[in-house]
Amino acid sequence: MSDAYHHVLNPATGEVIETVPATSADEVGAAVARAAVAQRAWAAAAPADRARLLRRFATVVDEHIEELARLEVREAGHTIGNARWEAGNVRDLLDYAAGGAERLTGRQIPVAGGLDITFLEPLGVIGVIAPWNFPMPIAAWGTAPALAAGNAVLLKPAETTPLTALRLAALALEAGLPEHLFQVLPGAGDTAGAALVEHPGVAKIVFTGSTRVGKGIMAACARQVKRVTLELGGKSPNIVFADADLDAAVAATPMSFLDNSGQDCCARSRILVERPVYERFLELLAPAITSVVVGDPADERTQMGPLISRAQLDRVRSYVPDTLPGIRGGAPDGPGFWFPPTVLTGLDPDAPAAREEIFGPVAAVLPFDGEAEAVRLANATEYGLSGSVWTRDVGRAIRVSRAVQAGNLSVNSHSSVRYATPFGGYKQSGVGRELGPDALAAFTETKNVFFSTEA
Repeated sequence: MSDAYHHVLNPATGEVIETVPATSADEVGAAVARAAVAQRAWAAAAPADRARLLRRFATVVDEHIEELARLEVREAGHTIGNARWEAGNVRDLLDYAAGGAERLTGRQIPVAGGLDITFLEPLGVIGVIAPWNFPMPIAAWGTAPALAAGNAVLLKPAETTPLTALRLAALALEAGLPEHLFQVLPGAGDTAGAALVEHPGVAKIVFTGSTRVGKGIMAACARQVKRVTLELGGKSPNIVFADADLDAAVAATPMSFLDNSGQDCCARSRILVERPVYERFLELLAPAITSVVVGDPADERTQMGPLISRAQLDRVRSYVPDTLPGIRGGAPDGPGFWFPPTVLTGLDPDAPAAREEIFGPVAAVLPFDGEAEAVRLANATEYGLSGSVWTRDVGRAIRVSRAVQAGNLSVNSHSSVRYATPFGGYKQSGVGRELGPDALAAFTETKNVFFSTEA
């Protein structure tokens, strides 16, 4: 490895917990070469054998759920309950993808004069650039289906959260996956990440992160006509109509934007409430926000932990001056990167806090009058990742869900991500879809072959 290193901090204390060597551009090139060799053998293996090894990988992950979760708590500040779910999600993604390895079939297409068939062939070496907000599951979103489809994977974790990725690579070898098939390349985005994006031996990039960085990656991939999937920012609406079950809507609201301390692209950080119930909604919401338990993420009782870094804390603070009215919860005063649960009221709909992605435990509540204004406000951002609609009117739920420009809508809930359903965004929230029954096909080329039957 290179002589450069990254210090990994515990966000709850600000203390260095690990020092990890940073991958250089030359080392990325060597990793690509190794991966290309491993990929050819992996693609030639029987699909049933690939599936068997991926299921074994899932089993080994399951055997190390608690270890992986504790690592996630230390490097990312996630609550222990969330971290256990995230490790379990990696297991489930591997298991689900393994089931697709033997079902990745082409088609026989009726044509005149012969037989026409298609094949779905692996792309080759895939670069996955994972974010710091959900290091384990989002890494698996790209890695599991890419491997199942016969590709090799080079995973570049975020500088702040490389530990779970490195451990997963070790567990993959323990499970029996071929050496060099799945490699983890910790390092800086402008060094290791850029080298991965620009390397001609990498067939596709899967990136999750900010819209700004995603645009740069898309431009770099365009120079090589390289495939890319982008999952970027969000400013998702939580639309509450006057006919909704208000108690249920209020009860679900706090963790819809406070989960993972608001560091979630799907966070429902714009709460749109129909005017007849706006004041009552705020009355019910206040105690729900102030009662959220913020503290040590390793404590089973904690509902919200710290932000990832000092830089992220400063960013969140910049959107929330003390003079803004709203509802504020509590947070620890000691070391670490803490910010209290916050709901802003009385904002202009065009205010930065109401339209821009803050990526922290902050939401804005805005009133609306009628269905048309709800849709207009919901769509009044550059993003379109997720959103929720609360109503008892099924017709309205369908109309509004179709009208809101977002890739993942939920009615009377805040569910966004399931490994069995597609996920991705409209507008500047991304390009392409991940997860779901078509996930493996996104890592393949379609080859068409015609066989003449004419004498």
